[in-house]
Amino acid sequence: MQTDVKKFAAKPGTHIEMTYFDALMQAQVEEMARDERVVLVGEDVAVYGGVKLLEQFGKNRIWNTPISEGSFTGMGIGAAINGLRPIVDLTVGSFLYLASDQIINQASKLRFMTGGQIDIPIVVRCCMYSVGSNAAQHADRPYPFFMNVPGLKIVSPTGAADIKGLMKSAIRDDDPVLIFEDNQLWTVRGNVPTDPDHIIPIGKADVKREGTDITLIAVAGAIRATMEAVDALSEEGISVEVIDPRTLKPLDHEAFKTSVAKTGRLLIVDNAHRVCNVGSEIAAVMAEEAFYLLKRPIVRLSAPDIHVPFSPALEMDFYPTKKRIMQASRQLL
Repeated sequence: MQTDVKKFAAKPGTHIEMTYFDALMQAQVEEMARDERVVLVGEDVAVYGGVKLLEQFGKNRIWNTPISEGSFTGMGIGAAINGLRPIVDLTVGSFLYLASDQIINQASKLRFMTGGQIDIPIVVRCCMYSVGSNAAQHADRPYPFFMNVPGLKIVSPTGAADIKGLMKSAIRDDDPVLIFEDNQLWTVRGNVPTDPDHIIPIGKADVKREGTDITLIAVAGAIRATMEAVDALSEEGISVEVIDPRTLKPLDHEAFKTSVAKTGRLLIVDNAHRVCNVGSEIAAVMAEEAFYLLKRPIVRLSAPDIHVPFSPALEMDFYPTKKRIMQASRQLL
């Protein structure tokens, strides 16, 4: 996907409509212009997103790497320790497994193991793919895997303005932050503040639609089927409050409790596999800390506990669909 840096020129304090992907790229461009320590690292980053960035910032700050995820992630961690603020682009979500030793054993632990003597201000980006027959080795959603690791922050917002604000927060953060994008969201358009200091705090959820009957927490790419279902349910007189966690670690449990206190019902939609996913953690905390708010048992919708199929026919219904979300909502009532 090609990105033209010129399209990002706008007056501070205004809004401009752009895609999720362009908002993310705008955040990177603005932060690289603001802070010369910010560098972009990854495979083919001088091409996609791409040539214009190389022209603007030069080879000292755009590092096009060989296909060796563990190696260049480790290089990024070393650069962060020595004063830079790298953005490491791992391209595909499943490739995080190849860099997991560096992320888990180095990036997440070195601050703790040195008694706070060093910071690891690194951002690791990746995109998750659903539909398109990418097959099992290129279609995972690894964020639950990394949520179990202390020392990491994880974000996966669903809107253009949110990805810009959270990407900026991640780049400015002194801890390692993982950014999980979703190819289903890259082309979604929204009004994005052009203010170069548009920041969204890590750890704050957002209510995407207010409602009174059901609280529905939609994680990352699940938001598209969710909003289609909620629109249809409203025609049936069912009012659903939709919450985008935006940050997966730390989760904003207070926002969830505030909503459930109003609705009494909770549905969680997550495209990751069912066992130990985001919905599992939210449901556990709600059961422990806010059971008295619930009128009905918590319902979770997710991908089944099997690998993502290559077959287009099987993949089509692999993730929670509009129909399944509507059925689960009606059952909650």
